[in-house]
Amino acid sequence: MAEVMEPIELSLTVAALPDRAFDLFQARFGAWWPTDYTYCGQGGLTPDFIGIGDAEGAMCSEIGPHGFRVDWGRTLTFHPGRHLAFLWQIGPDSTPQPNPDLASIVELLFVADGETTTVTLTHRAFERHGEGAEDYRAEMASERGWPLLLARYRAFVADNP
Repeated sequence: MAEVMEPIELSLTVAALPDRAFDLFQARFGAWWPTDYTYCGQGGLTPDFIGIGDAEGAMCSEIGPHGFRVDWGRTLTFHPGRHLAFLWQIGPDSTPQPNPDLASIVELLFVADGETTTVTLTHRAFERHGEGAEDYRAEMASERGWPLLLARYRAFVADNP
C-alpha cells in the first residue's frame, strides 16, 4: 500500500455569503473553470458544459462538441452552502480514471464570516493515483494548480455579487 501523502489545503475568503459562494462554485463551475483545464480545451475546443453533480453520487462531467462526454469525478458529499466533496478521477497524465479506487478526493467547506465566506479546499489521497502521484500533487499545489483555479473562482465571485 502506498504511503499516505500530505493533502493540499488552501483557504480563501470570498465576498459572498455561504449559500451564494457554494452556488457559484458548484452550479456555475463551468463559468469560472478555465477552458484549457478541460479535455476539450486540450484539443483546442470549448466544452458545451462542465460541472459538478448536484447530489451525492451524481457525476462530475464535461460535455463537448457533438455530445462527447467525459466523466471526471463523482459527487461524494453535497450540502449546499456548507460542504461539497467529489472524487477527482483525473490521472497524473490528465486522462480520465474510471476506477474510483484510483482517484483522489477534493473537499470544500464554506464557513460564514460576517458578510463573507471562508472557503477551505482540501485535495487529499493523491497516493491513490499510483505512479506519478508525487509529481501530480506538486503540480496541483503549484501556482498552475489549485492556487490559480481558486484565484479564478474568487474573481468570479467578486464579479457576480
